[in-house]
Amino acid sequence: METIETIIVGGGQAGLATSYHLKKLGREHLVFDAAEKPAHAWRNDRWDLFTFVTPNWTIQLPGAEYDGDDPDGYLPKEEIVAYFEGYIEKYALPVRFKTSVLEVGPMDGGRYQVKTEAGIYQAKNVVIATGSFQKPKIPAFSAEIPAEITQLHSGHYRNPKQLSDGTALVVGAGQSGLQIAEELYQSGRKVYLSAGFAPRAPRRYRGRDVFAWLVDAGFFEQTPDKLPSLKARFGANPQLSGKDGGHALNLHQFARDGVTLLGHIAGAQDGRVTFKLDLKETLARTDKAEKDICAMIDRYIEAKGINAPQETLPELQDGYAAEEIAELDLKSAKVKTVIWAMGYTFDYSLVKLPVTDEDGFPITQRGVTEYPGLYFVGMNWLSKRKSTLLLGVKEDVESIIAGMTK
Repeated sequence: METIETIIVGGGQAGLATSYHLKKLGREHLVFDAAEKPAHAWRNDRWDLFTFVTPNWTIQLPGAEYDGDDPDGYLPKEEIVAYFEGYIEKYALPVRFKTSVLEVGPMDGGRYQVKTEAGIYQAKNVVIATGSFQKPKIPAFSAEIPAEITQLHSGHYRNPKQLSDGTALVVGAGQSGLQIAEELYQSGRKVYLSAGFAPRAPRRYRGRDVFAWLVDAGFFEQTPDKLPSLKARFGANPQLSGKDGGHALNLHQFARDGVTLLGHIAGAQDGRVTFKLDLKETLARTDKAEKDICAMIDRYIEAKGINAPQETLPELQDGYAAEEIAELDLKSAKVKTVIWAMGYTFDYSLVKLPVTDEDGFPITQRGVTEYPGLYFVGMNWLSKRKSTLLLGVKEDVESIIAGMTK
């Protein structure tokens, strides 16, 4: 059994940032990642024309903060992959790819046993950096959809040409669902969109990218205790796109452009899919979220005495005129493809200690668990709203590094 001071489980942005700090300190460590190559999520779970939704200046991994000539642009997929490849190469980070971690458990003497496909290790410290988006979320009733209809998760969608001819049903109206639905209908395909709740924000507001305003206003510094409930940690990200220089996404505009909007999906049976009659409620919540975000920015501008141009948001209403549809006959509607864009679930069961709450989420103080030497990093809302972003992951990493190097 090989002994390593620190083992990092997961070679995504959080795991690599942790490795960077340990390498800089000269501390022995290894990073295990199940993927074959760097940037697995960006490389393999995104469509061809995917771009960052946050501006390039938010790329702030330690030692590789963005210094390019387009800080307000949105990096395309191939450049994102190259960024992570370059990060590993530049700092010679000790990442072992194609090495799945099967189990992490306690050992005598306060150490941890880490079982991998390549062997068993023991470590003083273990950092779980597997993120919050591990398993595609697809409802069980998807098995009731006829076999001749192609089903795929948003992580497996690549481009419209990948799909057979015919209508597409996209389930989910977060960032991925709306961006994919937009690409499909702009390619000339008929699209049905089942809209779960995700907040909307304008891409630009009062002369700046909305993300810049939100960062300055402290929006991403919010801590979990300020949420209405801890389950709110798992809500969808605002509807935005970085494609074509960045633009807003709006369900009302989708309806105006010919997309058929539907309420939350409820079930499937005998070639039919059912939906809740809650589309108008969903639209109202989405509209309110945008107004609330802009009102917060307005208050910040006023409080700081910033000279910013006034702006009135367009009052689109097209979605409210849409007929509420409770049931869709897939054959009659000529639906050939269902794309599940409902996000991902997380699973930390590889850790054989009681370290999660009733929702299965890690119990930590900024990534530090009650078990000495066991840490989590890179999870949504781990300590702040920005914990899972390239903008904010470094703060949580610095916290766990401080804990393990006392």
